[in-house]
Amino acid sequence: MGYPDQRFDVNLSILFTELPLLERPAAAAAAGFTAVELWWPWIETPTPPQAELDALKKALDDAGTQLVGLNFYAGQLPGPDRGALSVPGPESDRFRANIEVAADFAASVGCTALNALYGNRVEGADPQVQDALAMENLVLAARAADRVGAILLVETLNKPESPLYPLVSAPAAIEVVDKVNAATGLGNAKFLLDLYHLSMNGEDLSQVIKAYAAKTGHVQIADNPGRGAPGTGDLPLERLLDELKDAGYAGWVGLEYKPGDRPSAESLDWLPASARAAG
Repeated sequence: MGYPDQRFDVNLSILFTELPLLERPAAAAAAGFTAVELWWPWIETPTPPQAELDALKKALDDAGTQLVGLNFYAGQLPGPDRGALSVPGPESDRFRANIEVAADFAASVGCTALNALYGNRVEGADPQVQDALAMENLVLAARAADRVGAILLVETLNKPESPLYPLVSAPAAIEVVDKVNAATGLGNAKFLLDLYHLSMNGEDLSQVIKAYAAKTGHVQIADNPGRGAPGTGDLPLERLLDELKDAGYAGWVGLEYKPGDRPSAESLDWLPASARAAG
């Protein structure tokens, strides 16, 4: 039980960001990890040149790291945006332009989980119109993910840090997951359970795990308060991960925390080196 019993991956969009993108897989490997995940790395464009996609694939391959999670295009992230798929106009168009690009890249590196951030409420836009647009785009994304043998993830964020994001409870995200699966008949939409975000929303984490472990496709962690490394806050992360395992979750646990003032490699000292390489 405990941390050595998990399959961890490093989110290279929040850790090792002191390095250029193409150097981060090797840095994660040097720290002992064999699996990584990423937000969409090209925040300015949903359709980067093929040469840039190829360069990232080569960096992952050369480092011996497996990409286990990738976000679809999500706007300015980090930054003011929280996704694009429910934002009417150019942002939704960018998301649609990204769907096949992201799916094809995932297929090229063997990544089987694609995360679609819902997007913020927009002043002057009807929430029902945004939700209808979101469902259209999520159905397209789920079909593209299925085409490459991947799942589609829907994530809950937290209201204090993302006040305009509508999915700020586990049940809200689960409702979207169920609607997407009902619309496609594919069953590949899953919940991205982020223990930090859920704790910031004041949810009963043990109850969420018990209720939704079977619909969970990916897990992310950071401590609270502060979104730092495990052990820097008050969350009983080791116990919660054990509860997830006991509830039947056997997937990846993404390290999506801020390293603080320390180099990323040093911020990982809470995790024994023997627990970093995923079998």
